Amino acid sequence: MTPGIDTPDLEKPREEDAYEIDLDLVAEILEAVEEENRDRLIELMEPLHAADIADLLEQINSFDRAQLIRLYDREFDGEILSELDEGIREEVVRLLNPDVLAEAVRELDSDDVVDLLEDLEESDHETILDALEDADRVAVEQALAYPEGSAGRLMQREVVMAPEHWSVGEVIDFMRGSDDLPDQFYHVVLVDPRLHPVGNVTLGRIMSARREVPLSTLAEETFQIIPADQDEEDVAYAFNQYHLISAPVVDAEGRLVGVITIDDAMIVLDEEHEEDILRLAGVGESSLSDTVLETTRQRLPWLAVNLATAILASLVISIFESTIANVVALAVLMPIVASMGGNAGTQSLTVAVRALATRDLTGSNLGRVLRREVLVGLVNGAVFAVVMGIVGHVWFGLPMLGLVIAAAMVVNLVVAGLAGAGIPVLLEKVGIDPALASGTFVTTVTDVVGFFAFLGLASVFLL
Repeated sequence: MTPGIDTPDLEKPREEDAYEIDLDLVAEILEAVEEENRDRLIELMEPLHAADIADLLEQINSFDRAQLIRLYDREFDGEILSELDEGIREEVVRLLNPDVLAEAVRELDSDDVVDLLEDLEESDHETILDALEDADRVAVEQALAYPEGSAGRLMQREVVMAPEHWSVGEVIDFMRGSDDLPDQFYHVVLVDPRLHPVGNVTLGRIMSARREVPLSTLAEETFQIIPADQDEEDVAYAFNQYHLISAPVVDAEGRLVGVITIDDAMIVLDEEHEEDILRLAGVGESSLSDTVLETTRQRLPWLAVNLATAILASLVISIFESTIANVVALAVLMPIVASMGGNAGTQSLTVAVRALATRDLTGSNLGRVLRREVLVGLVNGAVFAVVMGIVGHVWFGLPMLGLVIAAAMVVNLVVAGLAGAGIPVLLEKVGIDPALASGTFVTTVTDVVGFFAFLGLASVFLL
C-alpha cells in the first residue's frame, strides 16, 4: 500500500446492512449540525442518494431534523421529498424555506408532485402549487381531478409521443431539438391523428435502427393501454403480469394524457404488500413516525375485537367447567390444541390473502385450494396427534386422554386449514378487506373449535 494514500475498505459488507446509511456517518452529520458547520454538513451529505438522506431525516429526532434542514438549506433536493415517509413529509415541508421548497418542487415530475400533495393537508396545497410554473400547475391540477388511487393520479404528464407514420430519423431529430423531454423515459408512444396511442417503441430499438426505418415496424408486441380512471392496484397488477416498463394512459375518449412508468407501479405494489402485512397484524396504516395517540387509535379497535372473540372462546370453556374440575389435566393441555390450530390457520390465511392480492386464488381453483388445505391439515393433524397422544399418556398416565387430545388435534388442524383459506375468500366476496379482518375470525374459529372438540370429547370419554 502506498504511504499517504487512503485505500477503500474492500471487505464485503454484510447483506443485511449493505444499503443502510452508515451509523458513523450519521454521527458525523449530527456533530456537524450541532457545531452548525454548514460546509462540513454539505461535504458529508453530498455523496448521499436522496433516498439515503430521506432515511437519515426519518431516523433522527425532530429537533436535529429541524436544525439539519435549516443548515442544509438550498442544497435540499426535490427528490428527497418524494422519498420521505409521509408521516414526516408534512413536517419537512413546513421546515423548508419557501424559496427552497419552490425550487425543490420544480425539480419533481408531475406524478411526484401529485404524490406529495396527496400526503399533505389541503391548507398546504397552495404553497406547493404556487411554486410551480403555470403549465406544470395546470398539469398537476388536472391529475388531482382524477379519483384518488386511480391511474390518473399515478401517471406523469411528461410523455414523449410521435405520429405513427414517422421514421426513426424523424423522431431522433425531434428529441434532439426538444427542450422539455422528461429526465427519464423508456418508450416513445406512437399515436394516430386523434392522439390515440397505437404502440410503444423502446429507445434501445430506436437507437439501434437505421434512420429510414418506420417506427411502426419497431413497436413492441406487448402493448397495454391504461384508462385514467383505472384503480392503481389494477395498474400495478398489469405491470407485474405483463412485465411492462411503461404504459400510456388515456382519457374517456381514448386520447393520450400521460404515461405510467415501472417505478411508480412498483411503489404501488410495495405499498400494497406493506399494507397487507400491517393489516394482517391488525395495525392498519402504521408508521414508525406516528405519535402515541395515532398508534393507539389505530390498534385499539382491533384489540377490542380480539377481546370480544377471546370472551367467546372463554364462554365455550365455561360450558365444560365441571369436566375441567374433574380432570385437571385438561386445563394443562387445552392451550396446546388452541395454539396449534391458531398457527395452522395463520399459515393457510397468509397464503390465501397473498394469493387473493396477486389474483392467483380465483373461483376456478378455489375448490382445489380448499381441498389441499384440508388434506394438509389432516396430515399435519395426524402427525401431531400421534405425538400429543403419546405425550398425554406418558405425562398423565391416562391412555384415553392421549386419544382425546389426538382426535381434537386432527379436528382443529383440519378446520384451521379450511378456515384459513376459506374465510379470506368469503370476506372478499362480501366486500370486507380479507387482510384486515381474516386474522380475528380465523383465530376465533380455531379457538372455539379446538376447545369445543377437546373438552367435548373429554366429557364423553373421560367422565
